[in-house]
Amino acid sequence: MIEKLKTKLLLADEQWQDYKTYFKRMEVPAKTVILHEQEIPSRIFFVESGCLRIWFNNDGKDLTLQFFFEDSIVASLESFKKETPSQLSIEAIEPSVLWYITRADLGKIIPGIKQHSAINGLFINFILERTFSYMNLFFSFIKDTPKQRYLNLIRERPEIVKRVPQHYIASYLGISTVHLSRIKNQLAKGGAI
Repeated sequence: MIEKLKTKLLLADEQWQDYKTYFKRMEVPAKTVILHEQEIPSRIFFVESGCLRIWFNNDGKDLTLQFFFEDSIVASLESFKKETPSQLSIEAIEPSVLWYITRADLGKIIPGIKQHSAINGLFINFILERTFSYMNLFFSFIKDTPKQRYLNLIRERPEIVKRVPQHYIASYLGISTVHLSRIKNQLAKGGAI
């Protein structure tokens, strides 16, 4: 993963040798929260292996907004940039290997790579992917039934259905686990999958 970061940032070997020490590796078990809601984030994470989710608590109800798999960048970016409390929590839902860089260390390397548009492109792509994901989820809640949302998930993001526990999928779809079970049973009986 660390070498993939070098490639994404389009850095020369010499420059990369200076910067790679700022990236730290960590292994976390499933159900580890690496950022709590209302905490001011100090790290951006890169997923080497495993699965993370971003979620928030709405009056005691857990609402999942997004899932992240290998080669993803994960952060409460708005809060990271503004140094404000996060509205989101980030949790590993599989045993995961992550790389992270702190805000302070990122500040040390940014001046040296500002002339490279690669880091800007990396963060712009990260922001756009998050925005598109949130927009699609928002529109889906307006126009689709829960069954349609589940079918869209199977078609568009099959890795979620294969790897993510059902209660997190239900949370992401905005339904109960009982309702998700009903949808799956209905689809299985109808042979619709």
